[in-house]
Amino acid sequence: MMTRPLGDLVRELELRGMLRTVLARSTMPVGATSIGGVAFDSRRVNAGDLFVAVPGAESDGHAFATAAVAAGVVAVIGERAMANVNVPQILVSSARRALALAAAWVNGFASNELGVVGVTGTDGKTTTCFLVRAMLVECGLSAGLISTIEAIVGGQSEGYTGHTTPEAPVIQADLRRMVDAGDRFAVIETTSHGLALDRVAEIAYDIAVFTNLTHEHLDVHGTYEAYVAAKRSLFARLEVGPDNPAKPGIPKGAVINAQDERGPEMAAAALAAGARVLTYAVDPDAAADIVATAVRDDGRSISMRVRTGRWEDELRLQLPGRFNAFNALAAIGVGELLDLDPAAMRRGLASVRRVEGRMDLIDEGQPFDVFVDFAHTPGALAAALDALGPVAAARGGGLISLFGSPGARDIAKRPMMGRAAGERSRVVVVTEDDPRTNERMAILEEIAAGAEEAGKRRGHDLYLIEDRDAAIRQALELARPGDIVLLAGKGHEHTLARAGGPIPWDEAGIARAALNEMGYIAPKR
Repeated sequence: MMTRPLGDLVRELELRGMLRTVLARSTMPVGATSIGGVAFDSRRVNAGDLFVAVPGAESDGHAFATAAVAAGVVAVIGERAMANVNVPQILVSSARRALALAAAWVNGFASNELGVVGVTGTDGKTTTCFLVRAMLVECGLSAGLISTIEAIVGGQSEGYTGHTTPEAPVIQADLRRMVDAGDRFAVIETTSHGLALDRVAEIAYDIAVFTNLTHEHLDVHGTYEAYVAAKRSLFARLEVGPDNPAKPGIPKGAVINAQDERGPEMAAAALAAGARVLTYAVDPDAAADIVATAVRDDGRSISMRVRTGRWEDELRLQLPGRFNAFNALAAIGVGELLDLDPAAMRRGLASVRRVEGRMDLIDEGQPFDVFVDFAHTPGALAAALDALGPVAAARGGGLISLFGSPGARDIAKRPMMGRAAGERSRVVVVTEDDPRTNERMAILEEIAAGAEEAGKRRGHDLYLIEDRDAAIRQALELARPGDIVLLAGKGHEHTLARAGGPIPWDEAGIARAALNEMGYIAPKR
């Protein structure tokens, strides 16, 4: 196991103005202590680790410092002195911020050795990350990925991460392994949680991408403006300095959705940081650097004509949904900043045939389409339905939307989602989506209020079904030839959180099984 001297970390904390004091309550002085790893969960420490006591909403890491020491940690960082902890204690102003620094330090500040692309926004982050990575790889630039769906290191998928933006020790260890595996870039899905909770505080970002902003996560941030500020902070971090060095051949830049009302302030933050800004739009009349025109969606793929400052050509994506035109343009912006080969960029984007749980087509030979999608905000749900509506209408069908809203989360969006679906769907089916300890029907009633405002009537074109499995079956039974059924909210997720705890979940698998029971069996390919 590689170790690093604790004294070096103490100096890093002091340089950043984070160090308050050091309490050497052991026979081993700080200068003679070496660290093999960093942990913040006392149940997951290894002998030789540094433990960081992070205060949390539900538990306080300071209370578990003695357990961490008993498990073999050799030093502790915290915000206050801890009794009965007979190893060096390093007291700091912010344990979360110190956790990020310690994680980066123990991994040799790996992000300084990579080109780092961060993608933020309410919707479209995951798909944009996959498109950016595919484009980089096709252009000969090996790239790792950290996203909601999976982590990829050295070209190998490491499966579901469990978090959109993991905690700092996980993400920093992944970045070090990317460097060791020969990756030249890292593409990181960067959430407002990750930004506000300092999970990405010590990542040296080079290019930041802004997709959009809609109503979400007010349970975490408190206000919409705080949510916006968290997103905006990513673009301020592009400034070159001791914590974010200039890297040979990699510019500091931002790619901004010109059609989002918050785009200008994201661009302003990037410009203030000294970064180059490129804007994109799906509008031939938009004053943007990268523009898509003549977007066509056939329900299986989209095509468009793309114009940038360097080239103009046709692009075909093997992904349905007009909103994916925005995601593709965002990825193209990254390629433009890096001055990549346009033909290779287009080939890379066209190579992405599926992003799990993102407009995922379920085809068992039924005479109507079924899509599984992660849309879980009012804006994302409206965008998905707006994309699918014209396709269904062209086939003589309509839309059936199924979705819910999580318990113990942002409650203000519930009637907004109901209204968005009610205005766009022939039938609305409201069901559970991670209700946790909240009463399921109470959540459904709040959503249904919005659908009823849009003119939906219970038992006619509005159904409230608590059990999601039963709701999926009902939605499929209601489908007519030519219809499109959108199963929204769960997407790629592997569990459904109920009051008794999470249960295994596979939305696509449940939909396929229900279609098979209805007599539809896709021929083997």
